[in-house]
Amino acid sequence: MDGPGRTDPHGVRAEGRGGRDSGTLVSSSMASPKKKLQGLVAATITPMTEHGEINFSVIGQYVDYLVEEQGVKNIFVNGTTGEGLSLSISERRRVAEEWVTKGRNKMDAYQPCCFLRDLLSAYDSACSLWLDQIVIHVGALSLKESQELAQHAAEIGADGIAVIAPFFLKPWNKDVLINFLKEVAAAAPALPFYYYHIPALTGVKIRAEEVLDGIQEKIPTFQGLKFSDTDLLDFGQCVDQNRQRQFAFLFGVDEFCIQRFINFVVKLGFGVSQTKAIMTLVSGIPMGPPRLPLQKASREFTDNAEAKLRSLDFLSFNDLKDGNLGACS
Repeated sequence: MDGPGRTDPHGVRAEGRGGRDSGTLVSSSMASPKKKLQGLVAATITPMTEHGEINFSVIGQYVDYLVEEQGVKNIFVNGTTGEGLSLSISERRRVAEEWVTKGRNKMDAYQPCCFLRDLLSAYDSACSLWLDQIVIHVGALSLKESQELAQHAAEIGADGIAVIAPFFLKPWNKDVLINFLKEVAAAAPALPFYYYHIPALTGVKIRAEEVLDGIQEKIPTFQGLKFSDTDLLDFGQCVDQNRQRQFAFLFGVDEFCIQRFINFVVKLGFGVSQTKAIMTLVSGIPMGPPRLPLQKASREFTDNAEAKLRSLDFLSFNDLKDGNLGACS
């Protein structure tokens, strides 16, 4: 479902997407991050059992699907698609650990070699199966919890952290928001920092363009923006006004992506629940239902989505069990 990247004459790179709040990455030309975030970035789903527990056992398979079948080597963990804010702090820590472990330890699959040439060949093959960038969303209502998650991300070897605006007791202006973000970023000073802008869910209506203005002076590790809003003027101004900086801009609004299919499913009702059902269909990996208060995708939705996906030749799995779809009748 992800498409190839393309570069326009102005040097702005636009990439495909992978998930409900994933990013179409657009890079303009800031100090170099630890590793530059580029290419496709998938917002990962958190697989769950029918009882609402996290199904850690399929994350390794999920890594293989993204890297080997979709060519996606960058991920955004515990975001909206991953139901991050519906998970406990301990669950978020373990999910992050599992993605880093499964995404980086592919050499375990290879047997020791007798000759250096074979060893280097095995190493190169394993590296091609590794995830390049693992960005962990560490936003929370509590500053202390966000800082704890940021520190944990650094400890386990993540490549970056992202933070959503606190949305119960909300920041009322740009300066208050940046002060919050600054305190979280300071908890992991060696990691690139990204602001996750999703006003439809947070209710924080401060324009992203306003937040970015001068942000690197307050947060030296700031590397980019995950923009999940339909205000294309705001997004365009973010890109245009930061062309001299190597910020990464991830655009993640499904209604603007994969038009033939998304236009169809949006009419049926589309959200995290439906994303999990669709991902189960296209990958063959049981993603399970969402966690309450979200409800399972309806049987009507999954049946209609499956028929549409087959008509677009997106499905290669014909033996999915009904229980894997996470749909209610």
